[in-house]
Amino acid sequence: MSPMEVNYRSRRRVVITGMGVIAPNGHDLKTFWESVRNGESAAGPVTRFDAANLPHRIAAEVRDFDPRRYMEPKTARRLDRSSQYAVSAARLAVEDGNIDFTHFDPERAGVVEGTTVSNNEMAFRSEEAYSRKGYRGLSPYALINGYNGGGSGEISNELGITGHSITCSTGSASGNDAVAYGFNMILNDQADVMVAGGAEAPLLLPIWGAFCLGKVMTSRNKTPKRAMRPFDKTRDGFLLGEGAGFVLMEELSFALGRRAAIYAEIMGHGRSCEAFHPVAPHPDGIGVLRAMEKALQQAQLHFSEIDYINAHGTATELSDNAETKAIKKLFGAHPNKLAVSSTKPVTGHLLAGSGAVETVVCALAIRHQEIPLTLNFDEPAGECALDFVKGASRPYPVQMVMNLSSGFGGKNACLILGKYSPTR
Repeated sequence: MSPMEVNYRSRRRVVITGMGVIAPNGHDLKTFWESVRNGESAAGPVTRFDAANLPHRIAAEVRDFDPRRYMEPKTARRLDRSSQYAVSAARLAVEDGNIDFTHFDPERAGVVEGTTVSNNEMAFRSEEAYSRKGYRGLSPYALINGYNGGGSGEISNELGITGHSITCSTGSASGNDAVAYGFNMILNDQADVMVAGGAEAPLLLPIWGAFCLGKVMTSRNKTPKRAMRPFDKTRDGFLLGEGAGFVLMEELSFALGRRAAIYAEIMGHGRSCEAFHPVAPHPDGIGVLRAMEKALQQAQLHFSEIDYINAHGTATELSDNAETKAIKKLFGAHPNKLAVSSTKPVTGHLLAGSGAVETVVCALAIRHQEIPLTLNFDEPAGECALDFVKGASRPYPVQMVMNLSSGFGGKNACLILGKYSPTR
């Protein structure tokens, strides 16, 4: 029997008991949430490289980050920036959840990391070193640190998690899918505890240059904090960022047995692929729609039970329009009662890190009973006529939340979180 066919009342339940972020707008949950709810953007001039002669010169950078706070100095020196973020955020999630992996069967725990361009920093440095000095100029760690799967292995090594270690790469849907992979591992009785999330460090000149050519980033270099404007008629692209978000998930009885605090319950997940275009979404939003439908089916919920959607919301015309169409197709007359927002103007678009960081946003929205605003949204663009939470965050009795993510190649993911209820 597939997870979609399992009766909800008879299946295992999965809850979030710990969360950690290394984000441009904060390295702790309190700072992170306050900036999200207050609409305090982390945007600023690029400092990672000289962008003076580039058309796009602003980003959401992780600042004041010292990896030695989260790992041994020797490890920090060896790791690519993306793996530093991943290990640090995962460690924070575990510390927040106050769990000791030595106190239960190690085969019943695992790690899932979502990433896309992870460890490219090491690859680019290796290319430069080889050009200067030949193969003897390479770092002996280039082999193990220069591939996408490195981050999940480093997290496992640092936390001592020996059961499962997996890397998920589905573009900007990776973080969302990584959390879902961990959720389904627990749901299907393959694990009791999973640490899952996403990490990215794309602020590198070759990657930045490619995005410049793609003309998908905002050009408002003089007003960085007002630059990214999802669903707004003056939108002109996203704010690229970096960072990581991770959650600690547990099977409910396991969590209750150790008296863990619960942020939210994971209800269901859906994913789809449009097979339409390498980078552009289907204009009718069919992939986003299918992902939402599958998530509702697994969660055994009706669309009218959803209070809030944290949208992918990249402030690009094609993506915003497709996402809006999908929401309208599913919710019909309901959108007027549905709150939708994009929190990327605050955090930046973290690629694979976005879905995971936005999972944290959704869980905190449930915890604090407040729906974040869409920063810089003033007037809707064309058919983007939904309640995008304009001007200020909104106190609301949030019960069910959708987290939407989409990636290149037409990959879409929808994760549903709910307020935990012992009697559900």
